[in-house]
Amino acid sequence: MSALGEVLVGLAIAVGLVGIIVQILPGNALVLGSVLVWAWVTGGTTAWVCFAVAALLIVVAETGQWLLAGRHMRRAEVPWSTLAVGGLAAVVGFFVVPVIGLFLFFTAAVLVMEYLRRRDGRAAWRATVAALQATAITIGIQLLGGLAATLTWVAGLFLT
Repeated sequence: MSALGEVLVGLAIAVGLVGIIVQILPGNALVLGSVLVWAWVTGGTTAWVCFAVAALLIVVAETGQWLLAGRHMRRAEVPWSTLAVGGLAAVVGFFVVPVIGLFLFFTAAVLVMEYLRRRDGRAAWRATVAALQATAITIGIQLLGGLAATLTWVAGLFLT
């Protein structure tokens, strides 16, 4: 792959990593897709092994985030429907108040949904905090997986 191609792959990976944090873009899918393009164009055993390792790291991260965040939400007794409404509100909020609206609208929607469900302000707030913690767990684990895949790609750049 040419130097320009490698820079473009690196930029696509960076966009994917930002997507993990902002939670609007499919971050790890972009990271893995970028590594796949690099492996395809570069070719050879080393490139494909790097892709396989990156794919494994991302699969482990994605599985781990679902398991850990899900367990956290079950312990707090927050249903997935509340998170779904919060996620939809976050998308709307992202466009209403760029970037910051994502977090504000998610928090507000979860708080309102849990208040309507529980009819107790303190319990609703505890559930909202649990949802925010689960979101942080998700972002953290996804980011670790994406960064590990990125480091695998960087190692592949040096080895090929």
